[in-house]
Amino acid sequence: MPVKPNGLLDHGQMDEVSLRPAAWKTTTRVGRWSLDMIRPEFLALRPSNPKTSTLRPTAWLDGLRGFAAFLVYLQHHQLWAHGFAGNRIFETAFGYEGRHYFAALPFVRTAFSGGHYAVTIFFVISGYVLAVKTMGLIHRGQTSTITDVVGSALFRRWLRLYIPIIAVTFLLISFRHATKIWMDLPALKGSFGEEIRHWYETFKNYSFVFSSSVLPFSSSYHAHTWTIPLEFQGSIVVYTALSALARCKKNARLCCEVGLIFYFLYMVDGYHCALFMAGMLLCDLDLLAQADQLPRFLSVLTDFKEFIFFHLFVVGLYLSGVPSLDSDDVDRHTLISKSPGWKWLSHLKPQAVFDAKWFYLFWAALFTVASVPRLPWLKRFFETRICQYLGRVSFALYLVHGIVIWIIGDRLVTFARSHYVVHELTRTARIYAAVGLTRPVHAQGIPGWVDKFSLSKKGPMGLEPAFWLSQLVILPITFYAAEVVTKLIDEPSVKLSNGLFKKTLAESQSSRR
Repeated sequence: MPVKPNGLLDHGQMDEVSLRPAAWKTTTRVGRWSLDMIRPEFLALRPSNPKTSTLRPTAWLDGLRGFAAFLVYLQHHQLWAHGFAGNRIFETAFGYEGRHYFAALPFVRTAFSGGHYAVTIFFVISGYVLAVKTMGLIHRGQTSTITDVVGSALFRRWLRLYIPIIAVTFLLISFRHATKIWMDLPALKGSFGEEIRHWYETFKNYSFVFSSSVLPFSSSYHAHTWTIPLEFQGSIVVYTALSALARCKKNARLCCEVGLIFYFLYMVDGYHCALFMAGMLLCDLDLLAQADQLPRFLSVLTDFKEFIFFHLFVVGLYLSGVPSLDSDDVDRHTLISKSPGWKWLSHLKPQAVFDAKWFYLFWAALFTVASVPRLPWLKRFFETRICQYLGRVSFALYLVHGIVIWIIGDRLVTFARSHYVVHELTRTARIYAAVGLTRPVHAQGIPGWVDKFSLSKKGPMGLEPAFWLSQLVILPITFYAAEVVTKLIDEPSVKLSNGLFKKTLAESQSSRR
């Protein structure tokens, strides 16, 4: 009778202690997790098939948020690559100071410097998304459960926003101290311990909702995180307004929402709060429209909505190109009035708004977000797989694209801009760089990378092969980094905040949930 083998892949003694199945399951899970972590998802994207794809009713919001995050990416790379001379072109109107560039044309400029426009879209979308669940309960008259929903959302909001900031900035300063690599950022502290102490001291002020001291942290560790405290403040406004207006009648609630927008935009300098309230108002109106309960003066316009919102979308795109140059030698209060195409619009700015661009960007974002679901062709675009992908990694993309610029983009773009070309821009012989100057810090910090080789800088500013050929390397690296941060930091932070909230609930509430 043959002897039955007892190899590791055979049945026998290993079954008695039940090690093989568990080991294989663990190995399989780890293998799949590792493969999922290292596999770039953006390489597998294909056009979506409307017949087979199933999307949530608000999927267009995810796509719009992702596309807005990509606009932020484009602006920061364009301005970083073209230097201050590029700022004076990209962030001013077509014809300002006698300069006429394709990239500064109305509507076109948004594609080159639409970052601020994207930020206002973020805020409107956040107001919409934060309100949608509670607003649904209000419309159904289930006001008794609103306290639980708002309390849960408010508990998780700080964790959701700030855990990724903590993780990404800590990893960045650890990387800088470990490698001593040069980056165009504030100098490192003397030791890692000193750095951690300063990082903690500035972060605790940065994360406090009532603090006005957010710049020390963002300027030292991540310049693009200046919007997060505003995001948290706007969230508090939405949650407070939802609680306060939960038992109001429909028309009274809508009037209060409009009144709060007016207050934040025209009476005090609270543009970000007005944007969040605008998102909440749009959410309220959309739910009313679905239930055929819109106010009468709005319901009579239903048959003309596509015509109306197409023109509002066009107006929003024009307003998104508001001049936004921030320079010591430019008066921001007169910049708009001196810009061609903006002289009469400049008179609309209310006295309360300090930085005028945010007033016009408020209306640009409001018109855009309101128009997308009412223009079928536009909604379908934001429901495509590429936009849905951008929406999924949008927060991580916002956090990592600057780091990629500082570590990789600085070097690639530097030698793409070697042997810079200058043009005579005015008849007074004032000269500006057509594609940007190599900044002095590059010669000081990474002299070995400067003037490595020259790429063509012909063509309209912002469309030079020197810039876009660099993107063949920078863009995939940025997407890949955003995917990794989404999987390792962003999505786990959501699960962590949900888990912590459930652990704090009383036993009866936890079982009910």
